[in-house]
Amino acid sequence: MYAVDLLVCCSWVALLCPSVQAYENLALNKPAWQSSTAESDTGAERAVDGRYNDLWWNGGQCAVSDDWGQTTTEWRVDLGGVKSIHHVFIQYATNNEVWDENNPYTGWFLGFSVYISNTTNKEDGVLCFRDTSYTRATIPNPVNITCPYHGRYVIYYNNRTHPPYPEGYSDTAYIELCEVEVYGCDVYTYGVDCKRCGNCSGGVQCNHVTGTCPKGCDAGIYGDKCDLECGNNTYGVECKELCGNCSNGEPCHHVDGTCPHGCDAGMYGVTCKESCGNCSNGEPCHHVDGTCPHGCDAGMYGVTCKESCGNCSNGEPCHHVDGTCPHGCVAGMYGDKCDKECGNKTYGMECKELCGNCSNGEPCHHVDGTCPHGCDAGVYGYKCDKECGNKTYGVECKELCGNCSNGEPCHQVDGSCPSGCDAGMYGVTCKESCGNCSNGDTCNDVDGSCPYACDVGVYGKTCDEACQSGRYGISCTKACGQNCQGCNRFNGVCEFGCHPGWTGTFCEKRSKYVFKYFLSCNQFSAQNPYCITTYTKYFIVMI
Repeated sequence: MYAVDLLVCCSWVALLCPSVQAYENLALNKPAWQSSTAESDTGAERAVDGRYNDLWWNGGQCAVSDDWGQTTTEWRVDLGGVKSIHHVFIQYATNNEVWDENNPYTGWFLGFSVYISNTTNKEDGVLCFRDTSYTRATIPNPVNITCPYHGRYVIYYNNRTHPPYPEGYSDTAYIELCEVEVYGCDVYTYGVDCKRCGNCSGGVQCNHVTGTCPKGCDAGIYGDKCDLECGNNTYGVECKELCGNCSNGEPCHHVDGTCPHGCDAGMYGVTCKESCGNCSNGEPCHHVDGTCPHGCDAGMYGVTCKESCGNCSNGEPCHHVDGTCPHGCVAGMYGDKCDKECGNKTYGMECKELCGNCSNGEPCHHVDGTCPHGCDAGVYGYKCDKECGNKTYGVECKELCGNCSNGEPCHQVDGSCPSGCDAGMYGVTCKESCGNCSNGDTCNDVDGSCPYACDVGVYGKTCDEACQSGRYGISCTKACGQNCQGCNRFNGVCEFGCHPGWTGTFCEKRSKYVFKYFLSCNQFSAQNPYCITTYTKYFIVMI
C-alpha cells in the first residue's frame, strides 16, 4: 500500500511534514503484538490492517489494551526483516469525537515513545521519539515521526511509573492505536521510490535519501551512487587499475581485469600484463601461465624462460628448467646456478684461491685475484702476494732499509730492524746517524741519545747541534770570554782576536796599549780615560 497524502502536517521537532511521499507501508498486515488486550476485536493486528475510518475504540479497527491499572503498555509490529525506515505514521483513537483538550483519549496518548529494534526488546534498539512536551491541547493526531533507522521491529511504548505525572496525563498506561503505518523501503534501497542502492564497498547500506555510499564503491564500480561500471580500459577499486593487453584490444572485466578472449601475442596471465619470456625459436608462450611449449632459447631457463643462465664452465648452457650448470662454474663464480661472484676475499675456480693483501683490505678481483688499487705496504705483485725483498719495504717496496745490525733485512712493512742498528746508527729504521758522543761512545740505537755527554763543540739530546754563539767545550758547557771575537766552539780560542784593551788566548787579560778614536775631548779623567768617536783621527793612550 502506498500513502499519497499525509493526513496532518506538523511543525514540531522530530515530526515529518512532506506534501507527497511514495514510500511503501512496510507494516501493512504484518504480525503484531501487544502487552495486553481489552477485547477480542481489539487485538494488536487491528493497528496494521489498513482500516481507520472508524476511530471508536471498540469499532473493530483499533488495537486496545486492558486499562485495569496498567503502569506500562507496549505494542509492536514485526516487519518480517530488517528494513530501511523513513517515518512512522500513528493514528490514535478519538472515539469519533473532535480531537482537542476535551477529548479524553488525549490523556492516554501523552508521553508515548517509539523505538526501532532488531529484536523484540526495545532496549536493544534506538529511540526514535519520546513525548516530553505535548499537552492535551497540543498533541497532534494523527502524527508522523521521522525515524531514519534500520530495524525489524517498530515498538510503541507508554508508561505511568513515576507519579506525579504532568498535567493532563492519564493515571494508567493505555493503548488505543487505530493504525500504525511504517513507511520506508527494503534495506539497500533509497529515495521515496525505493531505488536499489549501488554496489557500496563492503556491502554497506547506501544513504537512504541520496543513495550515496559512505565508504566508496566495490571494485569495478564508480560514481556517487556506485552504479556505474569502470570503462576506458580500467578496472578494480575506484577504477584505478589499467587493463592489460587483451586480445584484439578488447576491454577487460571491470572488476578483476580478466580478458574475455585471452591475451595479445607475447603476453600472458589472468590480466594479460605479463610479457612472455624467451621461448625457443621465438614461439609464443601459453596465454595463462606463460610456459613455453618447446623450452627456452639458449642461455635462458625457468618455467617462463625469463631467467638468464649463470656463468657455466666452458660456456655450456644451463639446465632449461632449474638453471643448474652441468659441469660447474667459470673462475670467479659459484653456486648451483653459477650466478654468485666469489666473496670473503676469495677468487678463481670454485673460489678456492685466497686474495693477497690488497690496499685498505679491499677484496681482490673475483676472477683473477688482482687488486684494484694496489697492495698493502710490504707486499707487491699483481696479486699482492709477495713480500718485499732486496732490503726494501713499504708501499710498492719503494723504501730502502736502513743500516740494520749485521746487515739483516728490515721488516717488509714498516722497515724496522729486527735486531737493532749497526754501530753509529739509530731510529726505528736505523737511518739516523749518531751525533758526537763524548769519548767516541755509541749512541742509543732507539732515540740516538748519548750515554754520558756530548763531545766538544756540540750539544742536544742526540749531540748533533753546534754550540750556540758564546759557548764551547764538552756539551757546550763553557762560556766564551766576554772580550773574545770569533770564539772557537771546540776550544774557546778567540779566532778573530780580542776587543780593544784585552789580550790573551781567551782575551781574558788587560792590554797596556789600546787604539781609541779621537773625540773632541781636551782631557781624560779616571771616569773617562778615553773618548770613542767616528773621526778618522786617533791617539795612542797609555793605560
